[in-house]
Amino acid sequence: MLTAELRQSIAARISRCFAEGGQIPLLSTEYPELEMEDAYRIQEQVVAAFKAQGRRVKGYKIGLTSKAMQEMAGTTEPDYSAMLDHMFLPEASRTPRASWQTPLVEIELAFVMKQRLAGPGINVADVIRATECVLPAIEIVDFRVAMTPGMTVRDTIADLAAVGGVVLGGNPRKLTDIDVRAVRGDLLINGEVRESGAADAVLGNPLTAVAWLANKLSEFDVAFEPGDVILSGSFLRALPVQAGDEIIARFDSGFGDVHLAFD
Repeated sequence: MLTAELRQSIAARISRCFAEGGQIPLLSTEYPELEMEDAYRIQEQVVAAFKAQGRRVKGYKIGLTSKAMQEMAGTTEPDYSAMLDHMFLPEASRTPRASWQTPLVEIELAFVMKQRLAGPGINVADVIRATECVLPAIEIVDFRVAMTPGMTVRDTIADLAAVGGVVLGGNPRKLTDIDVRAVRGDLLINGEVRESGAADAVLGNPLTAVAWLANKLSEFDVAFEPGDVILSGSFLRALPVQAGDEIIARFDSGFGDVHLAFD
């Protein structure tokens, strides 16, 4: 375990990366004693620094939802982070590539809460009752802790689960109108389909991922609040992007397309 002073120092370094750009080396290498709880406490302090600047938590992202990604990161469960209001980009945004460090894009489903949902003991039925609608989404993954060989889940957790930005589509669907497990999507870059898959790649069911997070957050006395957006996890491989890339996340089940461009 790290001391409280060291956690605070690391959080300040990550906050500076958000504000000024740049990256820091792997925390798990620099601080071999770093534990999972340390990483989540560092994340809390980074979020607290944003809130002190007037930012608001608008939801949460779930990462590492596939077994393959968990094995790569040396963990047996997903990770998560809060998402702040400034991380949400309008649909069809054009964002400067220079504003990001090492951006990758993913496609996933976003759950919008209509009522408070607090663990422990949350199951899929509870999530269904608490969900207003589901939206298609693009997540921009980015790294303040440099993505280098040896990276572990402790590094990504401290780094807000590598969240960069979120683009929500504008065509909501009710859970009662779709089989959320069967939703399929394509990731297109410059008009070429680069990845395809189905939402059941997310822990077998995106609802399972959202229930997991509600229960996990209860360990930190946090709950989903009405209006929160929950990114349930990518069901495709994250792909790097460069300046000039045009991104389309194309979903079936009536969700349609979500657009984003990097200048």
